[in-house]
Amino acid sequence: MLPAAAASAAGADNDACLACHGNRDVARNGGERLYLDASKFASTTHALIGCTSCHDSVTAAHPKDGSHPTKARCKECHAPIQAEYAKSLHGAKAACNDCHNPHEVKPGIAASGDYLNSKCAKCHDKGKTIKSHSKWLTQADLHLDSLPCVTCHTGSKSYVITMAIENKKPDDPHGDFKTATYGELGALQPINGDISRLVDKNGDGFISLAELRDFNHEARNKGMRLWGMMTPETVTHTYQINEKCWDCSFCHASGPQAMQTSYVAFPDKNGNVTRVAVEKGAILDILYGTPDFYMLGTTRSSALNIVGALIIVGGMMMPVGHGTLRFLTRKNRKEH
Repeated sequence: MLPAAAASAAGADNDACLACHGNRDVARNGGERLYLDASKFASTTHALIGCTSCHDSVTAAHPKDGSHPTKARCKECHAPIQAEYAKSLHGAKAACNDCHNPHEVKPGIAASGDYLNSKCAKCHDKGKTIKSHSKWLTQADLHLDSLPCVTCHTGSKSYVITMAIENKKPDDPHGDFKTATYGELGALQPINGDISRLVDKNGDGFISLAELRDFNHEARNKGMRLWGMMTPETVTHTYQINEKCWDCSFCHASGPQAMQTSYVAFPDKNGNVTRVAVEKGAILDILYGTPDFYMLGTTRSSALNIVGALIIVGGMMMPVGHGTLRFLTRKNRKEH
């Protein structure tokens, strides 16, 4: 955390820079790269350290001095991440700013699964990706809509279920569900304008199972649903092809423990998302909690597996035993 005085000084520097670079006119005069969205920049960590921390050659006479300010390299602050990324499959193929705009960068918990996948789609055509995955993955298109690429293609651990509100266009009841925007959810008149209050009715920053059930009942009548994605709790930069992604049981038979932690992500006006924790076990409440999220195997119970096996064995014992007994007594039956 930056000291208050340092943060205040950074804010003053930022205001001076944004007076020009936050104005669309600068893009028309010098190119789109000179413009940045002030609201999106304000929500980044970079805004806290200030513009001149990365552009330290800016002079008091800028821009009249005609100089081109230098830009800091990402590894000056993010050396461990840079070293990790350099060893990955992407290390020699894409630079940091090919995926991350430093003026709009956001932490993993403030990014939706769709946002993460949109970065991958800049280089990896979705149609081609579906085709290549279909060679071994059943319903590849559904999987790619349900998982951020980094769930399978990084060394990230501690997976959680992150849900988002999706809706259909009012004039297209048979159309596809799309992630609802901040404006669309705001039009539903949430309490005090807080989008999360659409689900978290009491505003305690925690979504109970009862609140989730109530929202689901209301959502059906409004052309909305909750759609869950299995996302890493902490994203790494070890882009790779993991063996785990070939094993269906990694997701589909991981048992209830892996599905206990879940969130609902709400969009904000700056393009970020805010996650609100949900009562543990919500994903397992198939009938009432999240009926539009289904993952085969999430409700697997060892006890029920044993009971089911005993029922099957018991059911087979009667015909097998009867058949064996008839075979052993066949001579006696012939004589009589």
